[in-house]
This record gives sequence, structure tokens and C-alpha cells, in this order.
Amino acid sequence: MPLTRTDDIVGPASRAGVGVGAFNVVQLEHAEAIVSGAEAAGLPVILQISENTARYHGSLAPVGLAALAVARAALTPVAVHLDHAESSDLVHEAVRLGFTSVMFDASRLPYDKNLAATREITDHCHAHGVWVEAELGEVGGKDGAHAPGARTDPDEARDFVSATGVDALAVAVGSSHAMTTRDAVLDFALIAALRASVRVPLVLHGSSGVADADLARAVGAGMTKVNVSTRLNKEFTRAARAHLDAHPETVDPRKYLGPARDAVADGVAHLLGVLHAGRG
Repeated sequence: MPLTRTDDIVGPASRAGVGVGAFNVVQLEHAEAIVSGAEAAGLPVILQISENTARYHGSLAPVGLAALAVARAALTPVAVHLDHAESSDLVHEAVRLGFTSVMFDASRLPYDKNLAATREITDHCHAHGVWVEAELGEVGGKDGAHAPGARTDPDEARDFVSATGVDALAVAVGSSHAMTTRDAVLDFALIAALRASVRVPLVLHGSSGVADADLARAVGAGMTKVNVSTRLNKEFTRAARAHLDAHPETVDPRKYLGPARDAVADGVAHLLGVLHAGRG
């Protein structure tokens, strides 16, 4: 199956009022697990690679090309997305490699500078047919860079989207990155207000800290793209640790990475069902 464009997944989902799962790839096993879970659910999915993960691997190309290969071989539509890139050079590399979308994060900057930098990136990406997500309102949990109590203003969001031309907007509505508990309190009224003000799909970051019922409710209120990383990493680590605890003599990484990969696939299939069907 050819690589699917991100807008061909997110656009129809937004119009249908269902959610799309976007899950972070740390290594090859994650990409394989995410696609396996999507195939089991019979639903599309987005593979995301963050700037931090590119740094971990030394550059974007090794993990990016692997994710692109896994996506192209999938039996269900799979797009490949650059997540939380603060570097314009990394965005340009993702475009060259064939990623179909990028999330450019200039939310550390004052509003005017965020707008200008995002507009420049959007112009470059659109010239190459690449979909762009940006952030406004600063989702918490990124090494203290974002204020956890921040909220996106609907009027400012509308003006930002109009001025930058972005294709999707990540908004701050109560979730926070890297949460290991699932007790985030979302502002559903704000989600609905943002949906009414902004003409592009909304993106929920920090979704690992949100309970299933609230994820479904967030989609019902107007969220479309839902990002998950930490929750799946917990499943991956739990399964690997359980195998090593039961088999301390194990030295072949495939023996514990295989069960970890299976655990993530199961988690992905479950989450896609929650987001698409709106059930908790």
C-alpha cells in the first residue's frame, strides 16, 4: 500500500466527528506494533517521530526511513508525521525524507514570533505538499517550557490559524505531556469553543494522562487528532520487564522485545476503537 497522506486521514475523520490516533515511535518495534494494532482494528493511524527521538538516534533519517518503510507495507492507511519539532532544519529534513506532515512547535516564543516562524514553516511545507500542525497555548509537561495551567484562547486561535495557514492546531485544554497517571481534567467547554472558532482540526497532546471515557468525550466535543506516547511506553516497558523477571537468564533482546511489541499493538487497537467509536 502506498504511503498515506496525513490530511487524507485527519480530514475525513474531522468531518465525520471521529478521532485519529497518533502514536509516537521510539524504535522499530514501536512502528511495527502501532501498525499491527491499526491493522487489527481496521483503522488508519499516524506514526509520529519527535525531535527528541531523532536526537536519541543521532539523526532523523535512521528511524524516519524505518517508519516510512513500515508505513508503506501496512495493510491499513498509515501516515508518518514529525512531532514537536522546534528546529526548522529538522522540518526541512522530514520534508526531504518523505514525511507527509510535521508539527512545528514555536510555542516557547512570544505570540508574534511564534506566528512569524510558523508562517515561514507552513509556506515551505505547503510548497512541498506537506501538512502542518502548530501549537498555541502551550501544552504542559515539556521540561518546564510550558505552563501546565495554560489554556488556548479561542479568538487568538482563530486569528493564529488564519495568519499562519496551518492545517491543524494543537491546543491547551488541560492535558500535560509525559503523565503516568490518567487523571488529567480536560476543559470540554473550551474544546467546544475552540472547535466553533477554528476551521482546522484540533489536536490533543498529552493524551496518555486522559481516561478513555474522557478521550471519547474530547472527540465528541471537537478533538480529532489524539497524540499518545507515554501510555504505550508504559505497556512496552511493563511487558519487557515481566518477561525478564520471569526469565532472568534471557540474553536475546527479541525474547523480551517481542512481548513488548505485542503489548503496544494491543494498546493501539484498543485506543483506536475508543477514538473512532466514541466509547470509553
